[in-house]
Amino acid sequence: MENLNSAVENLIHGSNTLFILMGAVMVLAMHAGFAFLEVGTVRQKNQVNALSKILSDFAVSTLAYFFVGYWIAYGVTFLEPASALAADHGYALVKFFFLLTFAAAIPAIISGGIAERAKFYPQLCATLLIVAFVYPFFEGIVWNGNFGLQDWLKNSFGASFHDFAGSVVVHAVGGWLAFGAVVLLGHRDGRYRDGRLVAFAPSNIPFLALGSWILIVGWFGFNVMSAQTLQGISGLVAVNSLMAMVGGTVAALLVGRNDPGFLHNGPLAGLVAVCAGSDLMHPVGALATGAMAGGLFVWAFTATQVKWRIDDVLGVWPLHGLCGVWGGIACGIFGQQDLGGLGGVSFVSQLIGSGLGILVALVGGFAVYGLLKSTLGIRLSQEEEYYGADLSVHKIGATSQD
Repeated sequence: MENLNSAVENLIHGSNTLFILMGAVMVLAMHAGFAFLEVGTVRQKNQVNALSKILSDFAVSTLAYFFVGYWIAYGVTFLEPASALAADHGYALVKFFFLLTFAAAIPAIISGGIAERAKFYPQLCATLLIVAFVYPFFEGIVWNGNFGLQDWLKNSFGASFHDFAGSVVVHAVGGWLAFGAVVLLGHRDGRYRDGRLVAFAPSNIPFLALGSWILIVGWFGFNVMSAQTLQGISGLVAVNSLMAMVGGTVAALLVGRNDPGFLHNGPLAGLVAVCAGSDLMHPVGALATGAMAGGLFVWAFTATQVKWRIDDVLGVWPLHGLCGVWGGIACGIFGQQDLGGLGGVSFVSQLIGSGLGILVALVGGFAVYGLLKSTLGIRLSQEEEYYGADLSVHKIGATSQD
């Protein structure tokens, strides 16, 4: 009997390790989606820079999170013998890998907002500071119960702040961090002339669409495998993700009047919004959440660029910042049993948690990028921007005619 119990336990640990490893690989693949979404959206003279930023940011994020960020969030360090790290099939290591891919999504999100005029190495410095300190500070509060906020919310309002897969922890924080960076950078040269917006057309719609599709597919690892164990896996999360994606697509198609840029960002808006409550909502609630997010993205992107003159190249603040906050709030609405959800969620707690995410990201974003702006400088010179970051930073263009 003892041998049987040991074999079963061994099988459970092995299966859970494989399960979360598959999730980590799927979310790792999403970074290719971030890269190609940016490559297709920016002008051709900045395509190499977009690809280089995403990969470099991931490498810096890994170092920052492994040595500092993960310890701040969860109190876990990996500076011990490999024999200890290999316990339970190395599940603790693979869990780090999975959560790292979430942390590294923060600079990948920011990259799209600051494209075409940000210096390369100062951005890597920003990535180091954000992934080591800013992001894990809020991550630990929500997902590890640090500082007692979750216990206070549960005692005060009946439920803690619920964010199953990171609508607020990852997306809203990334979007509002990007907002600070975009504001401090200023708009691209030539973007506004005589008080009017000048259109900078995407360089490659097929690459943009490819990036969107890679993100869509990877998102099912992002959401479903946030359960982190086979015992916790739920088909409800998968179908809710699907319905939110479809809702965002249809809404962006209609509100965006067939614009392919809006169309391919619509499903991403829906998926951003459903992350928080994908394990609680009814599929119809997820559909409504995604549809509202898709419409919100189109409206907010247009207002940001035209009315408010904030030059957020990929619209990462509307897509991740605003739709992420909407997702946190929507969880408190459509997660209720009265609206077909599983319950166990508080609308007030969702408001407080979402608001705190905005506050941490705004303070962190303006602090990090403000510091770098005053020391290293964060913007390319006018001449460098004119020739494009590809030639100015990397000394090579995206294509060759030879």
